[in-house]
Amino acid sequence: MPVMNGPLSTATIVVALLLGIWYLVRSALDRAPSNTDLWAMLGLSLLVAVLVVVAVVGLITGERPSEWSTFVGYLITTIAFAPVGFYLARLEPTRWGTLILGVACLVLPVLVLRLQQIAEVTGG
Repeated sequence: MPVMNGPLSTATIVVALLLGIWYLVRSALDRAPSNTDLWAMLGLSLLVAVLVVVAVVGLITGERPSEWSTFVGYLITTIAFAPVGFYLARLEPTRWGTLILGVACLVLPVLVLRLQQIAEVTGG
């Protein structure tokens, strides 16, 4: 599945890492999540959703990974992670909400890299 190693995956990883660092700095400065922070997280969620849709289309039209159930599980986790982080940050309007956003952003690149590993093992 060559789609998982393309520029969309790279963009998702880079944006998530940059936002994660930004949120961690803001949390260290004792800042609650601002509306801009929350909108940025929604933008990242949209980018992740596009990545997952492209991966699902690749599953339907291309070859399937041998561990396709694991791959699908990671896809579900990946698409749900940013919106759940957003929701939890909205529930916690303190520096801890910003920390939640930061941790969620730092976990997303790990999920994307794991999706790439699963896709590579199958020769796709």
